[in-house]
Amino acid sequence: MLELEKSGLLYLVSALVILVVSFGLAFYIIRKLGKNPTNILPVNFANKIRLPLLIFLASIIARIAIISKIFRFEATYEIVSHLSTVGIILSVAWFLILLFRVVKKRMLKMYDMASDDNLKARKVYTQYMILENIVIFIIVILAVGIALLSFESIRSVGISVLTSAGIAGIIIGLAAQKAIATLLAGIQIAITQPIRLDDVVIVEGEWGWIEEINLTYVVVRVWDKRRLVVPTTYFIEKTFQNWTRSSADILGTVFIYADYGLPLEPLREELTRLLNNTSLWDGNVNVLQVTNASEKTVELRILVSARNSPTAWDLRVHLREKLLDFIQKNYPGHLPKARVSIEKDQELN
Repeated sequence: MLELEKSGLLYLVSALVILVVSFGLAFYIIRKLGKNPTNILPVNFANKIRLPLLIFLASIIARIAIISKIFRFEATYEIVSHLSTVGIILSVAWFLILLFRVVKKRMLKMYDMASDDNLKARKVYTQYMILENIVIFIIVILAVGIALLSFESIRSVGISVLTSAGIAGIIIGLAAQKAIATLLAGIQIAITQPIRLDDVVIVEGEWGWIEEINLTYVVVRVWDKRRLVVPTTYFIEKTFQNWTRSSADILGTVFIYADYGLPLEPLREELTRLLNNTSLWDGNVNVLQVTNASEKTVELRILVSARNSPTAWDLRVHLREKLLDFIQKNYPGHLPKARVSIEKDQELN
């Protein structure tokens, strides 16, 4: 049991009053700042910081009590000293993580991912997403290490944790090499950016979008709403297709197979008319070419451009349907057909 002198009891009561008043005042000020749209703090920041703020203020009051030598027993002194130190470290680390997320959210508001030309936005979003994971990892490692250093009996453990925060201390065993390589690959992706958020890629034969980038894995959203979870090392070590690496706009192709007798100029005119009457086309590329010819059909390739990959997909489907309908109505005899030549025997047996 804690034995407090009268002055200590008075201090305890005073400390509780000061804690309540200071917490209420700080919470009120932060909430007021959050309501002002010109400030960097979001509206709900006060609710998020409430618990770490309470821990920090309580730890500060406990440290003041230790400095004032309120506690009579050495054991009590040691317990309160360690708890207050851990509380301060925990609350500061918690606050730094929340503050970084506020800054990240504020910075990302300057970029619109929904715009047609979102290359810059995707680049910034990717960097901040991976940077957030790195910052949180470093803060947690440092906080745990510093907290352990406050305990004399396990100070060696704290030193080893801090040492492990460095790259030289991390790569210490063959068993950890694969995990470290994956972690470093995530950092390399953030710097070199072979992929970005919302990039259109083909991975393992699957066509989809980059939905999430983490330090150790990447989530690819496939066109049929499935999700591929791919380790970050895949995008560093293996070959893959990135259709939107340099820009969001993309070319789409439509193949049509028809008979040799199909006239091409009316088909080109219909293609131009369809493109001019749809908002899916960006007005840049409009090409119809014969790219192959077999013994039965000719291969017509239609090449068009769109603002982004989803729009290009819709445009390709639209053109394929409308051009097939045009051929069926205007040139039904020029659809693919099989020709058979039957020769009549001149001699009757």
